[in-house]
Amino acid sequence: MPFSILVFYSLFFMANFSRLAAQQPVQTIRGVLKDIASGGPVPFATVVVKETGQAAMADSLGNFMIDQVPVGRYDIEASIMGYETSRQSGITVSSAKETMLEFHMKESNNTLQEVVIKSVTDKDRPLNTMATNSARMLSVEEASRYAGGFDDPARLVASFAGVASGIGNNGIAVRGNNPQALQWKMEGIEIPNPNHFADLATFGGGGLTALSSRLLANSDFFSSAFPAEYNNALSGVFDVFMRNGNNREYEHTLQAGLLGLEASSEGPFKKGGNSSYLFNYRYSTLALLGPLLFNNAGVRFQDLSFKLNFPTKKAGTFSLWGIGLIDRSGQEAKTDTLAWKYKMDKETEDVRQFMAAAGLTHKIRLNNRSYLRSTIAFTTSGINLKTDSFNRYMQQIPVRRIQSYNTNLVISSMVNTKFNARHNNRTGITLTGLSYNMQLKKQSLPHNALQSMLDQDGLSFLIAGYTQSSYAVSNKFILNAGINLQMFTLNQHYTVEPRLGIRYQMDEKQSLNLAYGLHSRLERINAYFVKDINKGNQPLNQNMDFTKAHHIVLGYNRKIGESTNLTIEAYFQHLFHVPVIADSSYSVINMQNEWFFNQELKNTGKGRNLGLDITLEKYMSAGLYWMITASIFDSRYAGGDGVWRNTRFNRTFIVNALAGKEWYTGRSRQNTIGVNLKMSLWGGERYTPVQETVSLAQQDIVYNEGQAFSRQNKPAFVTHLTLNYRLNRKKTSHEIALKVINATQYKEYLGYQYNYQQHSIDPYREATFIPNLSYKIEF
Repeated sequence: MPFSILVFYSLFFMANFSRLAAQQPVQTIRGVLKDIASGGPVPFATVVVKETGQAAMADSLGNFMIDQVPVGRYDIEASIMGYETSRQSGITVSSAKETMLEFHMKESNNTLQEVVIKSVTDKDRPLNTMATNSARMLSVEEASRYAGGFDDPARLVASFAGVASGIGNNGIAVRGNNPQALQWKMEGIEIPNPNHFADLATFGGGGLTALSSRLLANSDFFSSAFPAEYNNALSGVFDVFMRNGNNREYEHTLQAGLLGLEASSEGPFKKGGNSSYLFNYRYSTLALLGPLLFNNAGVRFQDLSFKLNFPTKKAGTFSLWGIGLIDRSGQEAKTDTLAWKYKMDKETEDVRQFMAAAGLTHKIRLNNRSYLRSTIAFTTSGINLKTDSFNRYMQQIPVRRIQSYNTNLVISSMVNTKFNARHNNRTGITLTGLSYNMQLKKQSLPHNALQSMLDQDGLSFLIAGYTQSSYAVSNKFILNAGINLQMFTLNQHYTVEPRLGIRYQMDEKQSLNLAYGLHSRLERINAYFVKDINKGNQPLNQNMDFTKAHHIVLGYNRKIGESTNLTIEAYFQHLFHVPVIADSSYSVINMQNEWFFNQELKNTGKGRNLGLDITLEKYMSAGLYWMITASIFDSRYAGGDGVWRNTRFNRTFIVNALAGKEWYTGRSRQNTIGVNLKMSLWGGERYTPVQETVSLAQQDIVYNEGQAFSRQNKPAFVTHLTLNYRLNRKKTSHEIALKVINATQYKEYLGYQYNYQQHSIDPYREATFIPNLSYKIEF
């Protein structure tokens, strides 16, 4: 189905859909006000809907409620003497669901006589008060609105400065680093890669995350020099939180689209109680897109996520949360030998994957200044891959086998203490038990039997502890300082990592920020157990150390008016103790999807990333938002031969421009039409040239590793588009949307293939084009 036809039908549907008449619907806005440092309630503050003037005062527990708010999009402010005024902008009020908000308010450092009430937009600062630089709050509004986001937080952050991601794969390369160097956290716990079809095309990436915007609360994304509480992360951290379900009303959502079905529900366990449930389930199949995606058709995936919240009067709050996914993918070989053009044409592959994480979190206030949060969690992930290939006699020969299962038990506890308006401390410890069972087999030569590359099971521990403080030295200077310690019991290696940040508030609109941190991360667990039968079948890399990096960032932030913000950051990262192969160009910095890697590694490699990130953003106001980001950077590494080269991820520049506009329609202007567009210009992909003579002789691709990543493709221009129409009725809302990934159908570079028919070396490019036309009802 051509793209133009999809657009035509969606606009036709919107035009006819709008004929449904409706009177002006109203809805309730409610939520809670919390002290951003202590987590305690902020009582008796005033909450105002700026556009309508409707207001309410919070009760003694910080809870507030504003009834009879007409549907629309609003800026909402919370204020009280002694605290900075907090603003949430562009909040959607729809007819089907109550709007639930949580304000995190910062106590003023001034004396009462000097208090100056100023408005601080929540998007101006991350949720984590210990962050100084390179941190951004990711709002639920953005996750569902941005073109190219596709309701996928991993794709959404690709709009941020310093972040690169592919089209067919959502691996997040932060400031020139490998996607596998990013850490995913949920409810404060590190979780496995939460992407569907994870680690197939690139380690750390996948097709689409299992995280749904329907369950997400506002979360933080860190791209450098993150606070001391984060360990085992090298490039960045995606710190995800789930919201609590509505504890007063039952609310439901159903959605059907080209990619499948989705259902979510939330509400109280019983009317009048404080406990709530929230869940979301998705089932999808790309078979519906077969004519568009060709040999990708038949892929199936499903995921489930939930959160159960149980507040008590004296024992604190208990929450049970979880996320899980199941994937099935693969391909069938062509049975006509004349149709065998590339190696993949004669291969049959079946891939089954799963991932799950679940935890029980307990949070209790110890006194007015302190709270204790503890979690016990279980995470697991696995892949079972089988690849067979036809030989000349039409017999299927086993080529690859992967059976890899990882299960972790995590126990974490943290105490947060707000000593006074100037000083807040957070101290915690995390114990992670790493259980693994891995079997990898592969053909060593064509037509040979499978050879075992790895057969290992066992249990190791990663132990981490930290303490960090945020201290207002004066009304203009804020100091964030801390230290993180971690040890890997498999080889007794440990690290001591200082973190430091300084913020200078020049005036109410401008600030200068400087942050430093030492960070480290373990490699993939299978890399530690690589064996060589010629060396006694003993693990070659069991003594491998953490990969480490010094991060330093200098930033400038300026608020321009009420809804526009400018951020400029210059950064430098020095990577060291990087595992490399001696006397070669190989470095794990460039590792992509080498499941069958079996070489000895030495921690003698280095790397460096430096660059400049610029973000100019107008938050949603008057129905319009836009953001322009520009990144200029250089990413290089030194492998086992000591030669400095470009990394695989050194695109050198990334420019993004995205914007969206909403128009109100209907008799009472209760309905909205939205258009969202994102355009990106990237530096081309780096690649290694092919040794053509050797490749032609072997009828397989052999790269010239001596010239690793010495070449670069032409710059790429990519666009994404989202069109949506929302109709609000008295108790329900309906939405029709068309979301398109890669509307201009740019073909990504995926390497080279040997052409059996032409006896040539062909570049392998693919245009991942995904349109999703969907209908959603909320009630």
